[in-house]
Amino acid sequence: MHKLSVIAVAAALLAGCTMEPWYHRPEAPVSQSFPQGGVYATQPVAASENGQPAKSANGAAATDIGWREFFVDPRLQQLVDIALKNNRDLRVSVLNVEAARAQYQIARADLFPAINGVGTDTRTRTPKDLLTNPNSPNPYSVYNVGVQASWELDFWGRIRSLKDQALAQYLSTAYARKAAEITLVSEVADQYLVMLSDDDLLKVTQETLKTAQDSYNIAKAQFETGTGTELDLRQAQTVVENAQANMQAQLRARAQAENALVLLIGEPLPADLPQGLPLDGQALLNDIPAGLPSDLLTRRPDIMQAEETLLAANANIGAARAAFFPKISLTAAFGSESLSLGGLFKAGTAAWSFVPQITLPIFEGGSNIANLQLANVEKRIEIANYEKSIQSAFREVADGLAARGTYDEQIAALERSTFANQRSLTLSELRYKNGVDSYLPVLAAQTSLYTAQQSLVTARLARLTNLVDLYRALGGGWIANAGETPRPADAPADYGAASAPAAASAATAG
Repeated sequence: MHKLSVIAVAAALLAGCTMEPWYHRPEAPVSQSFPQGGVYATQPVAASENGQPAKSANGAAATDIGWREFFVDPRLQQLVDIALKNNRDLRVSVLNVEAARAQYQIARADLFPAINGVGTDTRTRTPKDLLTNPNSPNPYSVYNVGVQASWELDFWGRIRSLKDQALAQYLSTAYARKAAEITLVSEVADQYLVMLSDDDLLKVTQETLKTAQDSYNIAKAQFETGTGTELDLRQAQTVVENAQANMQAQLRARAQAENALVLLIGEPLPADLPQGLPLDGQALLNDIPAGLPSDLLTRRPDIMQAEETLLAANANIGAARAAFFPKISLTAAFGSESLSLGGLFKAGTAAWSFVPQITLPIFEGGSNIANLQLANVEKRIEIANYEKSIQSAFREVADGLAARGTYDEQIAALERSTFANQRSLTLSELRYKNGVDSYLPVLAAQTSLYTAQQSLVTARLARLTNLVDLYRALGGGWIANAGETPRPADAPADYGAASAPAAASAATAG
């Protein structure tokens, strides 16, 4: 009995072994800190362009700032909320997590014995020359009812490695879903801001068209009375026609921007959306601290996704190594066996069998060696992908910091330029109406003002979308309100739904 206990304990210990390589997280192939100074200098929190005081992040990391605090526009908040419930790509991401969880559970189930109830009816006919008793029934039936169990002893950790691989793939899929949701939040915000900028560009074009039409009417009246030239008339007409053409292009762009937003939120724009804020009144947080590049390893779900994929490749090496060693399986059956149905459960019909089996690979045509080589190559590929994801994240944050440090001054300069062009147009029109100058200076002033106004709207849009993208690049957008406990990466998209088992719980169960 003591020997049997020792054997059982040894088998349990061996079943917990694994031939996976010891995992070492690759070094981050980026600098120890983000660029500083110059264009990367942190800008002070300034008032928004409409004069309202800007909100400050107060030193909070992006992951701790809810998107409802980052986006103060109530219309945008409702659009994001709708998108999180309706977006089809996000639904697919959530379903992919469920599928990966099921795959993990399938792989984990192979660690345990499989027990089945079995019932058979075997009909047999034996040649008369081979019958030992000529009076025996021929053909005859054998009925069997019982329980059958089979179990592969995982001495070398092959099944455990496959389970670890499935778990890592499940976690990778969960982090991919988290990255998809964060990206969706930023995409909805970016597209909404594009719509606001299209509205502003339309206003600029409509104002330019009105001014140009007034100038054209004056030039036309002067030409018809003989006090003006056809050159002045045609120059005034070019401004009108260009503005008309631009307005049609902008109307088209505005409609297409709304179509893109409808696709993101997954339904037509509701009629009861609250009143939104103008483009220059969004007041997004512009002082979120970047932290250190190493922080991205725990803030960015796409980096965590890449690392879990690397861990899956590492576990697959263990399974490929274990394939070179014998497989030991146990099959046992217990039940009742009889030549008639009525006698199945009578005394003396008990039957059992115990079949241990060992399979030793001798010749596989080189497939085991090739599988191990493939597993090692795939791991090196995932190491490169993991390092690339860190480099891409570093670049996104660095680009965002460079833009954040320059857009405010660029917009201030464009505002001064717009004011100067407006004054230039006013003075040129006065000189033209008083007969001091030809229409050419007015034409030049109108064109310059129109260009300056468009550049100002474009710069305002670029500044806001940069802040949104920087918020995403730093890992923000997963929680709705500051102070909330972050949901597990595999939680449902619906905030009101019951949470699915956490990824951490799945790892613990494994």
